[in-house]
Amino acid sequence: MTADGSCHTGGSPPGVVPGEWLSVSSPSRSRVILLAGPSGSGKSSLSARTGLPVLALDDFYKEGGDPTLPLLPGGDAADWDAPGSWHADAAVAAISELCERGSTDTPRYDIASSAVAGWNRLDLAGAPLFVAEGIFAAEIVERCRALGLLADAICLRGNPATTARRRFVRDLREGRKSVRFLIRRGWHLFRAERAIVARQVGFGCAPCDQRAALSRIAEAHPRMPLSVS
Repeated sequence: MTADGSCHTGGSPPGVVPGEWLSVSSPSRSRVILLAGPSGSGKSSLSARTGLPVLALDDFYKEGGDPTLPLLPGGDAADWDAPGSWHADAAVAAISELCERGSTDTPRYDIASSAVAGWNRLDLAGAPLFVAEGIFAAEIVERCRALGLLADAICLRGNPATTARRRFVRDLREGRKSVRFLIRRGWHLFRAERAIVARQVGFGCAPCDQRAALSRIAEAHPRMPLSVS
């Protein structure tokens, strides 16, 4: 990581080089860019700016009544920031189907009710790359790499105070949880942000600010017109 938050030139995890999909022997097969980062780091807005198809990995959360949900200390509520609150196997299966077939059915998760509210059809329309973004994206980097599906893995990082403010405004606007819950969760995530980023980098994500992430994605797909300003 450089001083301004951009990527090191040697920041790519082993075997993951931007544009790697171009050298794969099966050109009809799409590849995924995994976009991780703390909650509120701007993953969804950056994904939209790329113009690529986007798979929202947060839609693979477990439902509120799932007995396997991890609990917060004290056992009074589910820990929605723990990887165990998420269906990693289902997310990898959806990514695999998108890469192999170009389309898949994905859940539409309602965070306010902690439940699946329906299903959507995601079609890549022939795109050779797509973005899969979510707070647990780093958890599946190695699995996607082993399956030959990975084009790149990025962790968005920034100023923890900015991230916390953006997260709280978004969650309040969308009515995701009670204000009391949002304040408690926000304080915890603010204090843990640097550790969260370090964990995701340890899983193989290149740490980048938003500008560097867009540049990296453009490098992976040179024909894609992107403004990185």
